[in-house]
Amino acid sequence: MSNLEKAEFWIEKQLSRYEENRFGLMALINKENGKFIGMCGLLSQELDGEPVVEIGYHLLNPYWGNGYATEAASYFKDLAFKNNYTSEIVSIIDEGNVPSENVAQRNGMKWWKATKYQDLNVNVYRILK
Repeated sequence: MSNLEKAEFWIEKQLSRYEENRFGLMALINKENGKFIGMCGLLSQELDGEPVVEIGYHLLNPYWGNGYATEAASYFKDLAFKNNYTSEIVSIIDEGNVPSENVAQRNGMKWWKATKYQDLNVNVYRILK
C-alpha cells in the first residue's frame, strides 16, 4: 500500500467514525506556524470485550516533549466529561511507551491494567469523572 493509499484509508476511517458517532481523531495544528503536528481525539474502542472511550494522541517526532499531547489530551478529557459523553476515559498505550504514559499521568489518569490490544501488550490508564 502506498503512502497516499495509507493516508486515504486513515482519512476514510476517521470520517466513518464521525458519521457513526464514534468520535475520531482530529488534526493538531501549531498555532504559531499553522503546521500539522499530529492528531488527538476521543475514540470509541472495544477493550477486553467491553466498550470504552479512549483519548488517543499521535504527534510527529519533531514535536515530542513540548507539552502538545498533554494539552490536547486534557482538552478532550474535559470535553468528554463536560458533555457527559462518558463517566470514564482510558488511554491504551503500548507497553514501554513511557512518554505516552507520562501524558496520561499528567492528565490525572492512573494505571488500571495490563492487557492485550490488537495483538500488542499494552498498559491501560484510566480516569473517572
